[in-house]
Amino acid sequence: MPATRSHLLPFKLAPLALGALALLSAASAGMAADQPASAASSSEAVQPLPNVLNDLYPEDSEAAPVASAVESVPTPTPQPQATPVPALTAAQGKALLLKLLPARMPDRQGWADDIFDAFTALKIPYTAEYFCAANAVIEQESSWQGDPTVPGLPKIVWDKIGEKAGAKHIPLIAVQTALLKTSPNGQSYKSRIDNLRTEREMNAIFEDLANDAARLGLSMNMNNPIRTGGPMQVSVEFAEAHVRAWPYPYKLTRSVRDTVFTRRGGTYFGIAILLQYPAPYSDMVYRFADFNAGRYASRNAAFQAALAKASGQKIDLDGDLLSYVNGAPSSKPSDVEQALFSIAGPLGMSRDAIRRDLLTEKLSPFGQSELYRKVFTLAEKNGKPLPRAVLPEIRLISPKITRKLTTAWFAERVDGRYQACLARGK
Repeated sequence: MPATRSHLLPFKLAPLALGALALLSAASAGMAADQPASAASSSEAVQPLPNVLNDLYPEDSEAAPVASAVESVPTPTPQPQATPVPALTAAQGKALLLKLLPARMPDRQGWADDIFDAFTALKIPYTAEYFCAANAVIEQESSWQGDPTVPGLPKIVWDKIGEKAGAKHIPLIAVQTALLKTSPNGQSYKSRIDNLRTEREMNAIFEDLANDAARLGLSMNMNNPIRTGGPMQVSVEFAEAHVRAWPYPYKLTRSVRDTVFTRRGGTYFGIAILLQYPAPYSDMVYRFADFNAGRYASRNAAFQAALAKASGQKIDLDGDLLSYVNGAPSSKPSDVEQALFSIAGPLGMSRDAIRRDLLTEKLSPFGQSELYRKVFTLAEKNGKPLPRAVLPEIRLISPKITRKLTTAWFAERVDGRYQACLARGK
């Protein structure tokens, strides 16, 4: 069974507090998702990406630590190539990007400008593979809408509010009546929810609710629960960490949170989390999986598969090697740790040494660690080589998702768009 993970607009609702209005806050807690990347193509061997941010997992109780600094580690060893490809000039890069974009799309030049400017600011090479990776994710996540609409968004919100209200024996009508109070834009909060179309509008409502907490009788410490948004479904937490580690190229006229919900800002931060790290893959599909499940999730899932073979224990291939509580590694051993402890003897490693290496699981160096090398050596003993990348087995859970979808489905769907983009460049 694949592990489950909330995606896009998952509702993970906080306890109710301070009456009916607090139900709205609680019902919205977690209304955005984790996002929401795959392996780099062979062109990475020629023009490696800068070693930058660690991954973010803005995922509730099992979230991994927020990356707040540049990752200063070497890029994986390039594969040998006969003739290095020279880097494109800015003019050549712009021409290539325009060639790769769909012929029919809204504001084609505007999208080209935002994507190209992001590549330049993030120091990502102008290659067809990288351009197409970004294009494919944008197309998958938003269909080239700068502020993507969410079908049935008012019903999603009210259903969850009603669900939580019912649990506390509070009629939904009582909550809706309380929300007839006027909001800062002149409309009532109820009217704004009834007419919701996009995540950007939803974010604005909850920003107003947080700022209006005193008048509405809400807790002064209530935070906006929307965690991802924009055309690439970028984590707000990632964006806020990224601007501390890498200079944002535009003048910030609003908060980083609000910037994520703009086309230019959402595209910039989405490309950063997708491409601005040294991925150890030879197939772009794994980078797409990482975009959905977290950086290095595909590498870590392959490690879990090797560990399962070496230890004889069943392990979920979800790409998470440790358990996390409030962004910090839990003191309670994960199933991966327990399996590793059971073969500590054959590995020739102490528990402390195992834990030491596991603490780097969200970073590039884990792939060169003693633990990583020894687990694969043990698993491959008297057998054929095992893959170093595997699509994580994670089921995506969200009010917006009505079918059984997984990280593998996401990665393969994006990869199809990626291949179509590459074909446009031939």
